[in-house]
Amino acid sequence: MTPGEMLAVFATSIGAGALNTVVGSGTLITFPVLLAVGLPPVTATVTNALGLIPGSISGAIGYRRELRGQSRRLLRLSVAALLGGLCGAVLLLTLPATAFERIVPVLVALALVLVILQPRISKLLRERRRHRETPGRGLFAGLLLAGVYGGYFAAAQGIIYMSLMGMLLDETPQRLNAAKNVLVAVVNAAAALLFLFVADYDWTAVALIATGSALGGRLGAEAGRRFSPTALRFLIVAVGGVALVHLLVR
Repeated sequence: MTPGEMLAVFATSIGAGALNTVVGSGTLITFPVLLAVGLPPVTATVTNALGLIPGSISGAIGYRRELRGQSRRLLRLSVAALLGGLCGAVLLLTLPATAFERIVPVLVALALVLVILQPRISKLLRERRRHRETPGRGLFAGLLLAGVYGGYFAAAQGIIYMSLMGMLLDETPQRLNAAKNVLVAVVNAAAALLFLFVADYDWTAVALIATGSALGGRLGAEAGRRFSPTALRFLIVAVGGVALVHLLVR
């Protein structure tokens, strides 16, 4: 990569780390940049997953106050996230590259739809708050499937986790967001364990994204408690739309 490309990867990774901590979907910013600097789609996805782990951890640490009292629940749900992340990573590595190139535009489009519908999803969750019950197999199975998606392509996985937990857990949005950051970290770490040994990735880009996302995760945690996600959703949709067009014309 040229110095300019390295700067672009680093700068966008800061934004991705912050976005992932606050609302999710930071991959929609880093992924198109990795494609633009010349990485193949599968290599870009693996590189992105490895690099964003420090950002997820940083965001979870920033939300440690909201994590109090959730340790037992998170240990149980992390099992689903771990298994799902590993399964998703295996699918990424075993399916043909052509299959990935066909599936990714669909996943990006789905992620953008989830981002756009997030206000309506939140409203629906608030309306159902009175009818929530103790989570059981349904939440575990849902997070397992969401983890498969996250291990395969990480964009908007945090929004999916928030939707599932919001429907089945009687918690405040901030505490759910804190739990979401932990689950994202587990999924990305599970996939990374496999990627480290059998996948192709760009170490320079990994280091840049890791450094930037860790910084961004911390910044996102500071701002997440008071920052309106409207502008962030607009940015995600704009950048993700560019990524979708880029993928379709490749």
